[in-house]
Amino acid sequence: MTSAPLAARLGVPSGPLFFPVTAYGPDGSVDLDTYRLHVRRGVEAGAAAVFACCGTGEFHALTPEEFELCVTAAVEATEGRVPVVAGAGYGTALAVRYARLAERAGADGLLAMPPYLVKAAQEGLLRHYRQMAAATSLPVIVYQRDNAVFTPETVVGLARTEGIVGFKDGLGDLDLMQRIVSAVRAEDPGDFLYFNGLPTAELTQPAYGGIGVTLYSSAVFCFAPEIALACHTAFRTGDTDTAHRLIDGFYRPFVELRAQGSGYAVSLVKAGVRLRGLDVGEVRPPLHEPAGDHVKQLARLIERGHALLEEGQ
Repeated sequence: MTSAPLAARLGVPSGPLFFPVTAYGPDGSVDLDTYRLHVRRGVEAGAAAVFACCGTGEFHALTPEEFELCVTAAVEATEGRVPVVAGAGYGTALAVRYARLAERAGADGLLAMPPYLVKAAQEGLLRHYRQMAAATSLPVIVYQRDNAVFTPETVVGLARTEGIVGFKDGLGDLDLMQRIVSAVRAEDPGDFLYFNGLPTAELTQPAYGGIGVTLYSSAVFCFAPEIALACHTAFRTGDTDTAHRLIDGFYRPFVELRAQGSGYAVSLVKAGVRLRGLDVGEVRPPLHEPAGDHVKQLARLIERGHALLEEGQ
């Protein structure tokens, strides 16, 4: 099992993992200045790492050239204070290309997105991610979701692969995830990393934490870092009163609002960033903007979340 600097830096996170949105200008082009500001604010607010151009960052909507510019901008904005992990995906040839672009841009690691379109067998998935890991010196975190679902035996194979340091679950099958953690632990109880990658992961993190998955994505950190940081601290310190208050009063209603529209896991988050005063533009097609009433509900929910923080003081 590979031990890498990224694994050491993420092993005991000091704050939430930040998945910034990608900023676009009025003409729809990438707005690098606003993007740098968004990333810088997240780092200053307490993010433990920046995951650039991943799901929340609309990886699917970026050209390779835009992708490299954004990863470079994220690296510049963090100034080495926290690691930068870049998304990479599609078919194997394109995934390798994105991986090399990320390495050239100065990223510290890769989040490997599922292969494009095809539903592959375990043998093919293992070959795909091994080729991706071999393409650069960057450590790789494999993302389970959609058409990339793994057996415990395959994840053991991934964990034994040079350059693959972690596994992120966006599927939500806790039985499978427990068996994966157990299988890898039985083969090599090293420092392989596990991430809860479900949308609005805070809602399910108590369950994931129970099987040893302590790292998680925080899209809420994009627009309400104070709430996300308080929740992260509550999980880390065992403050169940605060965790339950935020889950019941903010995260559960947010997830219910997010479920009102397709693509809201990205577009509603981007609306939240705009509500907090940073114009990051709209989402690119095929995603669409949330309904006006849903944005108003989000504004009220953010206010409610901050009120919950005050109640705990």
